[in-house]
Amino acid sequence: MNAAWIEVGLFFAVLLALVKPLGHYMALVYEGKPCGLNRVLGPVERGLYRLAGVRQDEEMTWKQYTVGLLLFNLLGVLVVFGLQRFQSLLPLNPQQLGDTTADLAFNTAVSFATNTNWQAYSGESTLSYLTQMLGLTVQNFLSAATGMAVLAALARGLVRRRVETIGNFWVDLVRSTLYILLPLSIVLALLLVSQGVVQTFGPAVETTLLDPTTDATGSAVATQTIPLGPAASQIAIKQLGTNGGGFFGVNSAHPLENATPLSNFLQVLAILLIPAAFCYTYGKLVGDVRQGWALLATMLLVFVPLVGLCIAAEQNGNPRLAELGVDQTASSQQSGGNMEGKEVRHGIAASALWAAVTTAASNGSVNAMHDSFTPLGGLVPMWLMQLGEVIFGGVGSGLYGLLIFALLAVFIAGLMVGRTPEYLGKKIESYEMKLAALVILIPPLVVLGGTALAVAVDAGRATVSNPGPHGFSQVLYALSSAGNNNGSAFAGLGVNNVFYNSLLGAAMLISRYWLIVPVLAIAGSLARKQTTPAGAGTLPTHTPLFIGLTAAMVLLVGALTFVPALALGPIVEHLQLIAK
Repeated sequence: MNAAWIEVGLFFAVLLALVKPLGHYMALVYEGKPCGLNRVLGPVERGLYRLAGVRQDEEMTWKQYTVGLLLFNLLGVLVVFGLQRFQSLLPLNPQQLGDTTADLAFNTAVSFATNTNWQAYSGESTLSYLTQMLGLTVQNFLSAATGMAVLAALARGLVRRRVETIGNFWVDLVRSTLYILLPLSIVLALLLVSQGVVQTFGPAVETTLLDPTTDATGSAVATQTIPLGPAASQIAIKQLGTNGGGFFGVNSAHPLENATPLSNFLQVLAILLIPAAFCYTYGKLVGDVRQGWALLATMLLVFVPLVGLCIAAEQNGNPRLAELGVDQTASSQQSGGNMEGKEVRHGIAASALWAAVTTAASNGSVNAMHDSFTPLGGLVPMWLMQLGEVIFGGVGSGLYGLLIFALLAVFIAGLMVGRTPEYLGKKIESYEMKLAALVILIPPLVVLGGTALAVAVDAGRATVSNPGPHGFSQVLYALSSAGNNNGSAFAGLGVNNVFYNSLLGAAMLISRYWLIVPVLAIAGSLARKQTTPAGAGTLPTHTPLFIGLTAAMVLLVGALTFVPALALGPIVEHLQLIAK
């Protein structure tokens, strides 16, 4: 058990050590200053602008920025949809896989364009190499870059005074992709290949089993088909871009997608790397790095205890098994605890840490099956999603979501002392708070409304594998994942059907773009305002008091909104588990 906490401590130490250097580098990129790669990538950047007819120095209002973003993302949805529907006619399909159904193609296209990467299919048996590379991998870059661009626009809105523009979407998109996501992905992909993660255009390999067996019908099985493909390149950006879509069906639990303890460490580190570093980037962009550190501290204040709870819940194991005399104590001979659904090569600590990281960061990839976690262990990743994906969250999107809670915190604090709320010198008035309310309330409405619909109709209940509290948890988890653009699955719920593909696809669309539009509107509104000098009554937004207040806002909204639903699922399931 001590080794488990050492592993977790090392993870946080490495993560925090990388925040400042990467955050500083990203700030240089968004400020248009030399970052060290300009000589190599500068000509490529300028060539892309000329090809697209974009003027680098021409800025946009928030409405122009929004329209460009929405049209570009719509084009991405159409391209991925088309690739799936016609993949049987396209090249790089060595397995001769057929076209996907229209409802699955819609769900998958929306999923990857919205940075959700919910997967209702098994990649190795459903999608061709071309669809995985040209469709999914490209969207992994572009959907992540979209969230990063929105955060950069919001930061400009906070520091600019009496202007109408918040930057240029095309410039922010290109710089995010070219200078940040692409170099990091190349480095990580090479590291993953060195650990045995596959990267090939070769077809699946059939190999002879060392120990032949029989199938469910009693027929002899002497060979096994091992799926291959260009996996490492997609895995690198799926983690760095907080996308999470696995090349193989079981995601990063697959040995060819996550082969060793080092590859596991690199992948889980990559999930939080950019979201954490973005806090420092934000501080640099607004001219006060203390603001960025305060937001990072807010994230850690909520996240670290939940990681501890998840690990402890899994390490304590199943009390019902203890009653039967099963030894669940960790020792040199066994990991102990609840190992159901976990890979032996990862163990409990690495699996629980990944579960918390992937759901805090809007990533959604898995190295263990969350459906097999204990009730409290499964509650942690579920609630991290339900907090709005603002505890780290997606690249860019998590931080601009947390900033909305920060605006709510200063607004409430201002009302308490009878002073007009201010954040970084900008007055926060009713217009901003109405938009902030949309950002905060839309995901819970989608999650709870979608869950209610799913459990109320036959089509929603038909594919629940475990009726009762756990079955309700399966449905609630699926809607929490789609409604917060996470993409992880509890498993056990059959979702590759018209009902769930349509419902979850709509949830992903609403939760992505009905949040981006209000955030950009807030950026435009703040950019038009004059900065007010700080006075004696100004609430400092970099102090422990403000950190605690913002964290309290996140937890309070999450608790008031979702505890009643959680009480019907994992909470009552835990009570049943410990009942004598």
